[in-house]
Amino acid sequence: MKAIARNMGIAALILAGFAVVGTGLVAVTYTSTQDIITEAQRAALEASLNQLVPADRYDNRVIEDRIEVVAPEWLGTDQPVTVYRARKDGQPVALFATPTAPDGYSGPIQLLIGVYADGTLAGVRVLAHKETPGLGDGIDQRRSPWILAFAGKSLKNPEPDGWKVKKDGGAFDQFTGATITPRAVVKATRKFLEYVQMQREQLFAPTTTAKGPQS
Repeated sequence: MKAIARNMGIAALILAGFAVVGTGLVAVTYTSTQDIITEAQRAALEASLNQLVPADRYDNRVIEDRIEVVAPEWLGTDQPVTVYRARKDGQPVALFATPTAPDGYSGPIQLLIGVYADGTLAGVRVLAHKETPGLGDGIDQRRSPWILAFAGKSLKNPEPDGWKVKKDGGAFDQFTGATITPRAVVKATRKFLEYVQMQREQLFAPTTTAKGPQS
């Protein structure tokens, strides 16, 4: 019995040793790769932003010039939304944010919207959605060029009544058999433009003084 107990104790110590070594290896691997992962994420974000506003239009580090805002009525979520600001020679050029269209057919639709300082849309992209393949997924640029039509639009182009899909009397196309999805994106984009118009000064304020405008 003593021999069995001694062998069990040795086995337990060996297992504990493996656990310690394994944990250490995981920690070392995480630490050594975290910077690489973070930089890759930053590069991916910058690439997405540059699809809307070319990098030669601004000279600041956009992903570092940011504020957090909470405006559920305008941004479609009660969670903080990051607003990134592009500047050139210290002057506002554009801002980017990821508002949500909460009323998609199959659930919320995550958007990336860029707006120039004059209120003109730099563009809109869909980051995430659960819309029906072959119908509502036409909002995805990989499936259809529909989303590209937002570039150059503003609250004056079209006029307020035009910020609807054509089925509702507006200026934007819908998809055959799928009106709810494009309607949600058009509405969310219009509301974000309205928010930017109302809060432009605060949104573009220098990071040191910006407080993050609320709804």
